[in-house]
Amino acid sequence: MIGRPPALPLASPALMNPGTPAAPGLRVSTERFRCLLLWLTGASGAIVFIEPSPYEAMSFLTLAMFIVGGLTLSPTLMPLTVLLVLVNVGYGISGWTVIDEKGVAMWLVTSWYMAITAVFFAAVLCANTEARLKALTRGCIIGGVIASLAAIVGYFRVFPSLNDLLLLYDRARGTFKDPNVLGAFLIFPTLLALQPVICGNLREALKGSALLGILVPAILLSFSRAAWGQIVYTAAIMLALTFVTTRSPSHRLRIVLLSIAGAVIFSLFIAALLSIDSVDELFKERASLHQDYDVGAQGRFARHVLGAILALDKPIGIGPLQFHTYFPEDTHNSFLNAFMSGGWLAGACYPALMIVTLVYGFRTVFVRTPWQQTTITVFAAYFGVMSESFIIDIDHWRHAFLLLGLMWGLIAAARMHQARTRKAASEPSARAATARPLHDHEGRRTRLRVGA
Repeated sequence: MIGRPPALPLASPALMNPGTPAAPGLRVSTERFRCLLLWLTGASGAIVFIEPSPYEAMSFLTLAMFIVGGLTLSPTLMPLTVLLVLVNVGYGISGWTVIDEKGVAMWLVTSWYMAITAVFFAAVLCANTEARLKALTRGCIIGGVIASLAAIVGYFRVFPSLNDLLLLYDRARGTFKDPNVLGAFLIFPTLLALQPVICGNLREALKGSALLGILVPAILLSFSRAAWGQIVYTAAIMLALTFVTTRSPSHRLRIVLLSIAGAVIFSLFIAALLSIDSVDELFKERASLHQDYDVGAQGRFARHVLGAILALDKPIGIGPLQFHTYFPEDTHNSFLNAFMSGGWLAGACYPALMIVTLVYGFRTVFVRTPWQQTTITVFAAYFGVMSESFIIDIDHWRHAFLLLGLMWGLIAAARMHQARTRKAASEPSARAATARPLHDHEGRRTRLRVGA
């Protein structure tokens, strides 16, 4: 029986003599502390209405602790690292031309830091993958619950003194500055809560259902059309990939039945929510596809076309935060913004990074690993946030870079898992080959015993 690790002595030999290997208890304690930091980093991603946010502080502290303890970069992560560097070099070249403009320098610093966090999260998952992944995802769920409760409390004006903080244009924004970002942030925790409902035991399924009862209403009350669409098609992607990858017929039947039941319950929930007059009016307004800022000669989609034409004449771009000087509003398109803020270099490398990530990520979801289901969930969430980047700027969304890093970390971890599996499978064959038949001096066949 394995009990708790023994208490550490006051003066560990590893501390007295750096050349002495660390005691097992010390190694366990250090890894537990690292996982705690990852959990706190995931949870702090929900508090972003202040700058710098708790997420910046926690992610920086976690990154520093891992670097001090030793952190290696797998060769599998080179495409991620190189493309992020090239994108930010493009931003830097273009940004230098307008560096004196307000906010540009901080925008560039933030871009580099977000890129570093993506590479960091990817590198973290290359060791002790299952435990670290669990710590991060559980932290993200806690963060989602915090943001959701704040959004629900704010929308129903439980504390009137907090209305200005928790609401924007009568839409719930919770602990975020923008309701659209709140809705997008909650997609990943919602998918994580849905995961045990379709794959876990009864206790896990009930816990996941309870979490969905908190997260889904907050997404609806953000009145973000993109988030509404995302939760539908990302959940469909996750269910479809789980259905395809499972080997159990009973599990497939469970997925089908739960999908039908979920659709019915979701429809009834929407109907109940729309019975509230204030919700119904805002829902009808937000559900319209003809918003003033979307249509017209200077609307969102027209700006995409005009901005693309402008990008052809600006090899180094126009600089970060400068699009509004040419048009009434921002780009609301991350691919276009890459061209505008980083010229042709960033404009080419940004979509290349997205495409490569989706291709490798899609391959990875079919690799049999202990964390395969979570890989499917991360892929579905990443696909959702990348598709949303066509209609909104996600360049500095913290959870977008978290998902990017998680996806690449799981890609690298899956490759290492495959390598270990192949090596383990080849060892019995090697032992069998060494035990080949021999002949003694009398011509009788004998067998060489391994280890004799």
